[in-house]
Amino acid sequence: MTARAMVLSLLASRRSEPETISRLIQAASLFDIEASTLRVAVTRLIKDGLLESPSRGLYQPGPKSRSLVRRLQDWQKVDSKIVHWKGGWLIALTQHLGRTDRKQLTARERALGLSGYRRTPEGVWARPANLSKPLDEHRRELIAIGADEDILLLHADAIEMPDASAWPGLWSADELAATYVEATRAMEDSLQRLGSLQLPDAARESLLIGQAVIRLINYDPLLPPELADQKGFLNMVETMRRYNEAGQKSWQAFFATG
Repeated sequence: MTARAMVLSLLASRRSEPETISRLIQAASLFDIEASTLRVAVTRLIKDGLLESPSRGLYQPGPKSRSLVRRLQDWQKVDSKIVHWKGGWLIALTQHLGRTDRKQLTARERALGLSGYRRTPEGVWARPANLSKPLDEHRRELIAIGADEDILLLHADAIEMPDASAWPGLWSADELAATYVEATRAMEDSLQRLGSLQLPDAARESLLIGQAVIRLINYDPLLPPELADQKGFLNMVETMRRYNEAGQKSWQAFFATG
């Protein structure tokens, strides 16, 4: 794990509380990251607007990462983001936005991917219309995490074209289901051994596994049960809630030793 990734991961787990530089340095030692390397990473994150310091020695998400961090922290409420699917689709139109600004193109496609959209053969981005937020709120959220201000969203209840039936195949249900099983098993196995590990080892393992699973949850397309193993996904989320509690205890105990 890099110093940059570790800092952002710890800050994302802190909800609204800033993190101290001393605890960041203590955490960095678990991953063989020198204090000087950690400080350089913090300085660069501040320069990039991803971190800010409300007071000396304290750090929190910066203006360019706040919305994304807030989104990542909402993983525990992910089941409230989905509703029954009635067969409709959300469609994002991006052709008018252009592709010459590579940085913005990357941000746009990351925002769409993070929200479960996939690019169709017709050149639009689509996902099942099973999200609980109204279309205007959903659009604002997309923009907040990197999509263009001028992005167009449509909610289509009926689509007539030759290959619309191929859209469900934009996502691999089998791969998603296998991922849910693998992640759930990894957490269950770790839960059985965390209590017997030394505090540094328990803290390190819980961060590595927890970070990977939270990333899976946040990048999941949140497909309806008609298109994917929604039950397996929600079981993974519930297991992550238990794992998060155990991981937080491991980190609290580890920080107490410093």
